[in-house]
Amino acid sequence: MLALPFPAIDPVAIEVGPIVIRWYALAYLAGFILGWRYCIYVARHATQRPEAHEIDEFLTWAVIAVILGGRLGFVLFYEPSFYLANPLQILQVWEGGMAFHGGLIGVALAEILFAWRRKLHVLSLADVIAAAAPIGLFFGRIANFVNGELWGRPSDVPWAVVFPHPLAGDVPRHPSQLYEAFLEGLVLFAILAPMVRSQAIRRRPGIVAGTFLIGYGGFRFLVEFVREQDPGLDWLPGWLTMGQLLSLPMMLVGVGFIWWALTRPPLAEPARDSRRPSKA
Repeated sequence: MLALPFPAIDPVAIEVGPIVIRWYALAYLAGFILGWRYCIYVARHATQRPEAHEIDEFLTWAVIAVILGGRLGFVLFYEPSFYLANPLQILQVWEGGMAFHGGLIGVALAEILFAWRRKLHVLSLADVIAAAAPIGLFFGRIANFVNGELWGRPSDVPWAVVFPHPLAGDVPRHPSQLYEAFLEGLVLFAILAPMVRSQAIRRRPGIVAGTFLIGYGGFRFLVEFVREQDPGLDWLPGWLTMGQLLSLPMMLVGVGFIWWALTRPPLAEPARDSRRPSKA
């Protein structure tokens, strides 16, 4: 059976004495930095948009929310029994083990709290953040591939990869991490980018965020058919994975966001100065 060898990529990018920096950490750093800059760009054209300094401030909130939510989501959704027996390993985030759906919940709660404190339109803020999310997803999935984790199911496609992890076995598998990087990262970004430039769409906060939720959930649901089921989830029926189970309500919430946006009067353009007097 033909298969591609796993590229010999050391998961450690930089090692100087006791200082070890992994590609996984650099991928998250790149996602946060590029996503932050793109949010500032998007916010310049959004209705009732946050200001640049508010995006700067929310970056800290987002980093904390992604790390805490993503890690706790992985612990609770995927391996609760293991981490209950080994609680100190919860802190070892550099070893991998982050759940997107947990990170999403964390960021959503952070957006609600931040918007309330800064008197921002929460769905306008959500639209800005959602537009940049595929950037982080792209780098995150590439990091999963470099780590040799979250591989796909056995396959005989010409681009199948033999992953070096002992649990993967010496069999060719779908590089499902790359499928997700393409769909959840590049394709979803290409869908959302023109939407945030549309005056008609940005006057209806919630459409971009709703489209992101539907798009990610749909792409994730499809890729899960060729992604190896996570261990310890035998209670799920064989045709359903945890990723699919968590993506279903996500897509329903996305539909609800779009319905809400379309059934409300569009916001005035621009409505930015209604939040505070001009500093001129």
